[in-house]
Amino acid sequence: MRPYRSVLFVPGHRPGWAEKAVASGADAIVLDLEDSVPDGEKPAARAAVAATVQRLRAAGAPSAVGVRVNPLATGFAGADLERVVVPGLDFVFAPKISGPDDVIRFDALLDHFERRNGVAGLELVVPAETVAAIQHCEAIAAGPRVAAMVGPTAEHADITRAVGFEWTPEGDETLFLRSRILLACRGAGIHPLTGLWERVDDLDGLRAFATRGRRLGFRGMIAIHPSHVPVINEVFGPDAEQAGFYRGLAEAYERASAEGAGAVRYRGVHIDKAHYETALEWLAARGAR
Repeated sequence: MRPYRSVLFVPGHRPGWAEKAVASGADAIVLDLEDSVPDGEKPAARAAVAATVQRLRAAGAPSAVGVRVNPLATGFAGADLERVVVPGLDFVFAPKISGPDDVIRFDALLDHFERRNGVAGLELVVPAETVAAIQHCEAIAAGPRVAAMVGPTAEHADITRAVGFEWTPEGDETLFLRSRILLACRGAGIHPLTGLWERVDDLDGLRAFATRGRRLGFRGMIAIHPSHVPVINEVFGPDAEQAGFYRGLAEAYERASAEGAGAVRYRGVHIDKAHYETALEWLAARGAR
């Protein structure tokens, strides 16, 4: 999966909002068929989402496009996938996953509908929004098609109710939960996304929260409003000063290595192969090499 900085949700039954989401600069958008769509509107929303995917692709939209389907337990997921697995779709956001068996069920459904609808290579993004998902996060992260997981934190959403924590802007109450997901992602080699900032007008709070997530090790973030995207992209994008530092570090080590030295001083810091590999990974993850 591309290292998405920002993943912006759009209600699936509001197709006119999709272009606005793309215009926000989001690396990826998710057309939602779950919580934002009333049950009575889901059949029409499926058709709208399929048409939106194809319309965005025909227009050359730069954002990746995913769909959040309904949970397996609702009985709607199969009908969702039957309609929305169309050419141009990049990934499926799979809610309410409880363990690796649910990942396998989604994989089987996608196998079927990819072949039926002429699609290939769909990936899964899995939010950790149940206690069971946190308990089984390593097995989920290693499951078929899983390309990203979302660390659990939200002010009023499912994970808040499931765990029973009291949300704070600082996020201390979810640090352990998010850290577990982060380590599962790193162990499986998949993209770690941090969770939601629900306060639409508090951009300073968003920036602080996103920065804490980046420092912890996350590489992107979920968003629910277009105004959040520029902040998220900036926080998780390549900082010019830091990019320059790492480029210079890599070049200094490469020169030293060519001269037969395994370690060298760079800007007053001792560096060796471990520092070099860290620099290369940082630059590659942000497209800054």
